[in-house]
Amino acid sequence: MSDWIATDWTKINGVLLSTICIYAFIILLCKICGLRSFSKMSTADFAMTVAVGSIFASIISSPGPSMMTGAIALAAIFLVQWLISQGRKRTSWLSKLVDNSPVLLMKDGEILQDNLRQSGVTESDLMAKLREANALQKEEVAAVVFETTGDVSVLHGESIRYAEISSCIVEGCRES
Repeated sequence: MSDWIATDWTKINGVLLSTICIYAFIILLCKICGLRSFSKMSTADFAMTVAVGSIFASIISSPGPSMMTGAIALAAIFLVQWLISQGRKRTSWLSKLVDNSPVLLMKDGEILQDNLRQSGVTESDLMAKLREANALQKEEVAAVVFETTGDVSVLHGESIRYAEISSCIVEGCRES
């Protein structure tokens, strides 16, 4: 029971040392591999972020895995992410496998119910995003896009119409 509450200085020193070393190693890996490492543009990016956080937490909060084992695991995760990123540039099938597609949730003030259902977005979620974007009237909304990152983009205003934005901003959206 006392192990759950108290600790000794050896464990504290181990946690502090491993936190500093592994944190510095993650920063080094990010510098080598680039900011893409923690972007959230694809499913692989999300998996990378979760994996790095989980490995980091495991290394610093317990004596096992060792710092060396953890560092190797982190380097392997960064390498896999880099390889996927390179593969996505070269082959369309890999890009289709790991990339998400944006989904059109509203068009010209009309809610696209089928797309809401397919995306797992509720109408109340959508309404919250509209309020957040200060689009208080549905008629003001040219388009709402559920982005590949999980974010929701609200495009509104009288000067913007769906036809104008479909070719540049919403291209690639699944409409129905």
